[in-house]
Amino acid sequence: MKRQAEAMIPTPWGEFNMVAFSESDEDWMPHLALIHKDADPSGPILVRLHSECITGDLFGSKRCDCGEQLAEALRLAAENGGVVLYLRQEGRGIGIINKLKAYNLQDKGMNTVDANIHLGLEVDARQYNIAIEMLQELGIDKINLLTNNPEKINAFDDAEIDVIARVPLIIKPQKENFDYLKTKQDEMGHLFKL
Repeated sequence: MKRQAEAMIPTPWGEFNMVAFSESDEDWMPHLALIHKDADPSGPILVRLHSECITGDLFGSKRCDCGEQLAEALRLAAENGGVVLYLRQEGRGIGIINKLKAYNLQDKGMNTVDANIHLGLEVDARQYNIAIEMLQELGIDKINLLTNNPEKINAFDDAEIDVIARVPLIIKPQKENFDYLKTKQDEMGHLFKL
């Protein structure tokens, strides 16, 4: 995993240097780091690991809170000179096609966990070693991790990156995603209270 290209990107939240990471410069879907122009890698630095959610991030789906989490993470990264890593792991690592199939099962009464299991998939197939490699390449070794997910915290247990603090990322539930968030809290151990 190495830097393939980078450029300054002005966003509604501020200016971020976007860095594309992959094994090959021909990769059409590299992982991305958005590093706020005021970021100080000597840290600790605010870092969000955000896995791609095309339905929420791009189309504003209310089935999840992903798009709102991304927007809030970018706002906080701009406010605190932080970094958002955009990991190409759609649908907790199952891909958009399986995610849409899981949505159909959820419409029939299954929760997000049961839908994945019914399809023969992992509940959460994401890999965070990618994020650790990216942070190391960026020279970041002390972070304040912006997350509610204990798996993201645990991913750093054997890494050479110190998680100094966990910073909650709380998004107000909506009627369309309340059950989804409740499942994340009750069955996946996410660190918030509904």
